[in-house]
Amino acid sequence: MIYNFKEKFKNYKAYINGHENMKKASVLIPIVKKDNKHYILFEVRSKNLKTQPNEICFPGGKIELGELPIDTAIRETCEELGTTYNNIDIICELDLLVTPSNLIIHPFLGYINDIDNFSINTSEVDHIFLVPISYLLESVPNIYNSDVKTIPSSDFPFDKIPNKENYKFDTGNYSVLFYSYKNYTIWGITAKILENFLSIISN
Repeated sequence: MIYNFKEKFKNYKAYINGHENMKKASVLIPIVKKDNKHYILFEVRSKNLKTQPNEICFPGGKIELGELPIDTAIRETCEELGTTYNNIDIICELDLLVTPSNLIIHPFLGYINDIDNFSINTSEVDHIFLVPISYLLESVPNIYNSDVKTIPSSDFPFDKIPNKENYKFDTGNYSVLFYSYKNYTIWGITAKILENFLSIISN
């Protein structure tokens, strides 16, 4: 078979190799302007959630089939905070984050214009709080590093690779960041996305 490669790849959009078998989510970093100062809005997840209860996060969630990442970020923000689409102004998409647990996260940056008329979905969100961006820019996160290792399955075909059972798989490194603000600890995925945003605006 002879392919016309230019035609075949004419509309191809590069993404992440293996994404078909990975989970995908979108989040919004919500910027709020209040008294001529800029803040970031964070959520504290409900204590009753099955996954990550009482943890701090950005609004967001799973990308549904056929949904664009930007639409997910806006939809989830509206559902969690009880606001409307026209209350959110998207600025841009930030760097994709791929975690060791096969999760692809699309972070978006945007303004929330009015925070006084929320109807928070308490089944998902316990409460919200604001942190001044100026405070975060002056904060240095604590960083803890974890090894990411390849652990072959019991049926792995070692006989097909060089050095067989003695093959040296690469070991990766995954950093976990911690920011503190008053009685709150912002850490994990949320902290990594936050750090990416802060590194861009500080340059």
